Amino acid sequence: MKNKKIGTLIFVFIAMIGFAQRQQKKIAGYYTYETECMGVELDGSQTLKSWGSGKNRFDAVEQAKKNGVRDVLFKGIVKGKNECNQKPVIFEVNAQENHEDYFNKFFSDEGPYTQFVSMKDESLMPKLLKDKKKAGSEVTEGVIVRVLRAELKKKMIEDKIINP
Repeated sequence: MKNKKIGTLIFVFIAMIGFAQRQQKKIAGYYTYETECMGVELDGSQTLKSWGSGKNRFDAVEQAKKNGVRDVLFKGIVKGKNECNQKPVIFEVNAQENHEDYFNKFFSDEGPYTQFVSMKDESLMPKLLKDKKKAGSEVTEGVIVRVLRAELKKKMIEDKIINP
């Protein structure tokens, strides 16, 4: 009789744990992840782990590329290894808002930003075991990107966004 009560209690306890885990909401996709420095190449480009969100994997990866370039331009890279230049390319306060038309075109889908970012440092294993978070219908992807910082700075000087 005593063994039956213990068995019943254990069953109820396990059922409650299973039910509690099933009811958990996934909110990881709504969290804002910061871009991290993975290293610097000899050509001055920065290898970053950048995050992006979208309705599917393709949109999330494209957003991660844009976020990597935007962080190099406006924020600088402060997380991760200390090798990356922690200073942004553009020091002007509110530069993205002050040059809104320029940057809307620059960051448009298939826009000029694509010339300054690549995924050539992304290897096969991270693609298979990719950092992926999900919340509702939104997907958040973490990808390894290389941002051509020197060329990006040159472009900003040519387009008169910054002074040499």
